[in-house]
Amino acid sequence: MKRKRVEEYIEIIHALELEEGRAATGRIAAEMGVKPSSATEMLQKLQNEGLLHYESYAGATLTDSGRRLALELKGKHRAIADFLEIIGVDRNSAEKDACQMEHHVGRESMERLKKFVQFAGLSSRQPIWIENFKRYCENGRAEKCDLCNRCTCRSDADKVPDGHKSASPRE
Repeated sequence: MKRKRVEEYIEIIHALELEEGRAATGRIAAEMGVKPSSATEMLQKLQNEGLLHYESYAGATLTDSGRRLALELKGKHRAIADFLEIIGVDRNSAEKDACQMEHHVGRESMERLKKFVQFAGLSSRQPIWIENFKRYCENGRAEKCDLCNRCTCRSDADKVPDGHKSASPRE
């Protein structure tokens, strides 16, 4: 079974289960864009994997393992969408892209991305480098710092990084 397809089924079943208490096979098939017989076949495979309980004509409910996977996917989706929004992607586009990306990001990269989003959320204001990145996206130019000739901290004196406050400009 392809991991992306399995994860898509788990996400849909989780959403339907929250909405209706159980995920009916016909609804799953409609959401996945497949025939009910194809959905039934996949549900049986997922049951064999221990991710859900399936009953003919009644539908499916997730097992604890399936629910953990669904919540993990939800967290990945949220972190990716938030990251994309931080770098200036429209939220609707970020949500759509996150749906695709969440199935292909490795564990190490995902953990780092989650930490980045958490870190970015700790700031009471947007960091200067994010503001500079957005300007760069708009005009294609990056301003070099007069102090270190690397970063773009010179555009706001009150937001100059700590290591630069005592430095004197190069002449």
